[in-house]
Amino acid sequence: MKALILGDGLLGSEIIKQTDWDYISRKKDGFNIRDVGTLPSGYDTIVNCIANTNTYSADKSSHWQTNYSFVDRLVNYCNEKPLKLVHISTDYIYAGSPPNIDEESVPVHCNNWYAYTKLLSDGLVQLRSNNFLLCRCSQIPKPFPYKEAWIDRASNMDYVDVISNLIIRLIKKNSTGVFNVGTEVKTTYQLAKQTRPVGKSLKPAHVPGDLSMNLSKLQKELNE
Repeated sequence: MKALILGDGLLGSEIIKQTDWDYISRKKDGFNIRDVGTLPSGYDTIVNCIANTNTYSADKSSHWQTNYSFVDRLVNYCNEKPLKLVHISTDYIYAGSPPNIDEESVPVHCNNWYAYTKLLSDGLVQLRSNNFLLCRCSQIPKPFPYKEAWIDRASNMDYVDVISNLIIRLIKKNSTGVFNVGTEVKTTYQLAKQTRPVGKSLKPAHVPGDLSMNLSKLQKELNE
């Protein structure tokens, strides 16, 4: 296997650190997500870590271009070569929509363009990719970067080094299909206090409170 990582953000940088795989990015290389034909050859696996992760940004255009249109081009590119596509999705696709939703609201499980476009690209990969690994996950910097942490939000989120290691193990095992990737369910506060003293706080109303995922498939895959 010879993998190329796209993106050097939080997750991409950690995967690069743990594997020393080649990578390109918009910042380092000026990679244009509108022109996937400029990707270098010589690889059999593309690991897509490029995304607009500004979760509650109202910039619809940026989310569409980065989280969906780019993935559309990337799926076509990988099918044509052919290459395996490892795509990073998010646990936010499991969040709940508000009641009484209307036609002008974001029609998705979570009321923001980030979750909507990530959900669409998640489905696109499953529908059209000929060879893929799709990882639904959430990760944060280590140590925890804030002075307070939410006590009323639970998920399988973990520090970026832990989540990256799980994804790398799936890639090296040549796993295919959709996987929930994470560790045991915990509150943000419980995770934060593992790396620094933090105060307790409550999440804003618009932030989903329970993003817990079933990890049985992941555990079985990695323990076989």
